Amino acid sequence: MFPAFAAEASGAAAQSEPFWHAPTFWVAISFVILVGLLAKPAWASITSTLDEKIQGIQKKIEEATELREEAQNLLAGCKRKLTEAEKEGEEIIATAREEAQKLRKRMTADLEASLKRREKLALDRIAQAESDATTEVRRSAADIALEATRTILVEEVKDAKAASLIDDAIRNLSDKLN
Repeated sequence: MFPAFAAEASGAAAQSEPFWHAPTFWVAISFVILVGLLAKPAWASITSTLDEKIQGIQKKIEEATELREEAQNLLAGCKRKLTEAEKEGEEIIATAREEAQKLRKRMTADLEASLKRREKLALDRIAQAESDATTEVRRSAADIALEATRTILVEEVKDAKAASLIDDAIRNLSDKLN
């Protein structure tokens, strides 16, 4: 079927005019010229628009890259500050613990010293009370002994015996005073 159509077309073309006389040819040529004339400004418009978009995209990429670098720098700075803050916190905690230990030791020593002072004061008071009680008991015993001696001497000792006791007491007085 196709060879038959080609034979008919070639037969008809041989009988007809040359192809450049055909209006279809000139319409096709006009169309190609028109497309050629319109394509250049359209191409320039399209390429300039695409170039502008490309430049805009490149600017956005550059801005994004700069923002990313700034963000990374900020992140690194924040991490560094966080690390420093953690170290400082650990140092503060260690210092606080040391100070608490020192304070505990000092307070323990102060408490022990205070307890020793109070104990010594209490022992001194007890010793003083014992001494006062002993002195009071001796005075009372001496008073009782003197009263008993006076009573005995008044009741039982008579004139000659009293004089002899007084003479002995006077003689022994100088020994007792030394």
